[in-house]
Amino acid sequence: MPLSDPLLSSRSLKLAVLGCSLIVAAALGGCDRQSDKAAQPAPSASAGSVTSGIDRSKQGSALPDFTLADPAGAKLALASLKGKPVLINLWATWCAPCVAELPTLDKLAASGAVRVVTVSQDAAPPQKIAAFLTDMGLTRLPAWLDPDNDLSGHYNTATLPTTVLYDSTGREVWRFVGEHDWGSPQTAALIAEAR
Repeated sequence: MPLSDPLLSSRSLKLAVLGCSLIVAAALGGCDRQSDKAAQPAPSASAGSVTSGIDRSKQGSALPDFTLADPAGAKLALASLKGKPVLINLWATWCAPCVAELPTLDKLAASGAVRVVTVSQDAAPPQKIAAFLTDMGLTRLPAWLDPDNDLSGHYNTATLPTTVLYDSTGREVWRFVGEHDWGSPQTAALIAEAR
């Protein structure tokens, strides 16, 4: 087959480009296995860069001055929740980890150890949120709504679920970013920090 064959030239050109791309990618993205230094510093909880788990970087912050509503129009001023520890949970119906932890939050609410306030970040009609909770059999989690995502903006989080514990004086104790089993033995110790 002569070298001027367009099919051969096209394949050869593609292979050459692919080979060069792999070499360049390896040179730019390679790692130095001989180095004792970490390529990137690990995130620090004190710097507020926690992406999952407990974050204590905002400890002592006051309850935000937001008022929530439920589908029937009842209002809840978050600042009025002082007097007993409160756990505020941001969730959404489309968030699988949020939905998975809702039954454990319902059980925690039943225990009376802390007031649990779940706040939907859905843009769905309010009645759908209430029906969703009812269909799941969650009797202790009222359908509080935050359709404009004011709380997630206040907490500076793009991750759901995000849960924030406040002590009885309305001061933040910690935040938990991501899914958690709120019925676990670890939870009792975490909630006790608000006393």
